[in-house]
Amino acid sequence: MATATLTLKLPFLDLNAVKGREFERLQALNTEVANGILGLPHEVRRKLTTKGFGHVEIGSAWMNQTIRNVNAQKKAKSFRRMPLETNNQGWTLHRVGDTYSVGFGLLRGVKRRIPLQVHQSKHGEVLERILSGEAKQGTPRLTRSKRGVWYACISVSWDVPDPSQTTRFIGVDRGQNHLAVAATPEGTPKFWTFARIRQIREHYANKRRRLQKAGKYKTVKRLEQKETRTVRHINHIISKEVVAYAVGHGCGMRLEDLSGIRSSKQPRGVKRNAAHNRDYWPYYDLEQKILYKAGLSGVAVEKVPPQYTSKTCCKCGAIGERQRHDFRCERCGYRGHADHNAARNIGAWLGMACLLELHVAAGGVHGTPWAG
Repeated sequence: MATATLTLKLPFLDLNAVKGREFERLQALNTEVANGILGLPHEVRRKLTTKGFGHVEIGSAWMNQTIRNVNAQKKAKSFRRMPLETNNQGWTLHRVGDTYSVGFGLLRGVKRRIPLQVHQSKHGEVLERILSGEAKQGTPRLTRSKRGVWYACISVSWDVPDPSQTTRFIGVDRGQNHLAVAATPEGTPKFWTFARIRQIREHYANKRRRLQKAGKYKTVKRLEQKETRTVRHINHIISKEVVAYAVGHGCGMRLEDLSGIRSSKQPRGVKRNAAHNRDYWPYYDLEQKILYKAGLSGVAVEKVPPQYTSKTCCKCGAIGERQRHDFRCERCGYRGHADHNAARNIGAWLGMACLLELHVAAGGVHGTPWAG
């Protein structure tokens, strides 16, 4: 039985300014204590207990977690901010009517409940799992956004069924023309294309370049964070729909192993163009989101070598010719979309290479990711 872990980021409901300032004061105190611990020798740090911090007004469970977090940082020289965090036994979840609340003793000897805002129904479902005992609550962390909103980041884990055994797989090709292309064993395609994604990437790159020349580095950082949020949101959408596509067809999923893609060579001039430079798109982030959602849905996932998946004919296994979006096979006459052809090859991969040597035109490559 596999385990799924999810972190819920839930804002506090109608948190007044007094409580907000109190959270901020205690976080500053926690950061001060953490930096003090960091200045101690490693041998002393490892032996620290909450007994040595009885003069600090923060609760002992929270201080104990701060000690653990500091000891986990091997190379840190100082902390700008050490969030308030406690273990899974240092808080409780409650529900009154439709309102959820968390109870904890942030101050020594004082325990209070603070209500939460739950906007998404799936978050409510996860909280219900905690209350019913189906899910195990993890550590909560109190964080503050740049807009001054305080959140409770709650870690939750529960058992999910192991992926069912299957011989049917959809292949998923990730690229730049289309962010993802899936194909069923029968060849039914599904394309995920965000028409303006290249313009968005180029827009942010040009804007950062101008701001860096002007020395406005804080604005550059803000733009980078905005672009990162946009990219992650798009990856969430794609990963959710890819997994739903596999579930709808009763298939497992095969992905290309893109390890080392950033170290591979690109054509001259491409790296200077943000719209075409593959380094600008986080394929790993998309892959992790697909793996996470597939695990929750019980979808089997396999990784296959990427070599020749886009150059091999999905019909006869010969090496064909690709020109942008078009793929042609001189051997059998097949012609189709290049990314769809690659997705079919990924899904039909047999775990072997060079099974059958094919005679191709001069200058071609012998060997395919599958043959048949």
